[in-house]
Amino acid sequence: MAKKSKKIFKIISGVIIFFTLPSLLFFGFLFFKYNEDLPTGIQGKQADALAYKMLKALDYDAFKNTNHIEWTYKKRHHYKWDKEKNTCEVFWKDFKVDLDLNDHSKSKAYIHSFNVENDMTKGLLSNALEYFNNDSFWLVAPYKIFNKGTERRLVKLENGDEALLVTYTTGGSTPGDSYLWLFDNTGKPKAFKMWTSLLPIDGLEASWNDWITTESGAKLPTFHKLLVLGLEISDIKGTQ
Repeated sequence: MAKKSKKIFKIISGVIIFFTLPSLLFFGFLFFKYNEDLPTGIQGKQADALAYKMLKALDYDAFKNTNHIEWTYKKRHHYKWDKEKNTCEVFWKDFKVDLDLNDHSKSKAYIHSFNVENDMTKGLLSNALEYFNNDSFWLVAPYKIFNKGTERRLVKLENGDEALLVTYTTGGSTPGDSYLWLFDNTGKPKAFKMWTSLLPIDGLEASWNDWITTESGAKLPTFHKLLVLGLEISDIKGTQ
């Protein structure tokens, strides 16, 4: 009996090692290849000037005057955001949440169009807010660089280019995160590197590309590449 138990233990251990060892090796490879320390930079007029250059390249006035934005994130979550009222309808699976971003107590949750007021409500509202914070960031992050609680630093890269380090000291789901914006020749963002509490590797780079111009004139991205992953944003609409 003891021999049989020992054999079963060895089989189970072998299976665990078989599945976990490649994952650990792969993570180790990614960590040593991509992990970077948070860069240092200089706060002040030069950093803000670079930030304004980016906003000008994106036509920030057009975005500011865009009151309604719709989009779908990774074909999973759909949004109808009223920027003027600061509310958003969030749809996923059989759920819908009307988020009031000014007063969360006024938010409402629905299942199959029926209002939910039970033990599930708190979880649905929390999920919807977390989805919105994450998914809207991948859509409009460049326009948030002067939000309350942000710090901007000018960073000189090894190739001599200038980059903009933006740290969010407050707000969102994960305050304290930092993003290093990289630009093309026009000042338009082409990628950023991330130092966030949600990622196990610091300094991972995600592209910002395939931009479109909405009916309102706002420029928004439709795709991000992160390592081998693709983050698709579709069904984008922007109106005044």
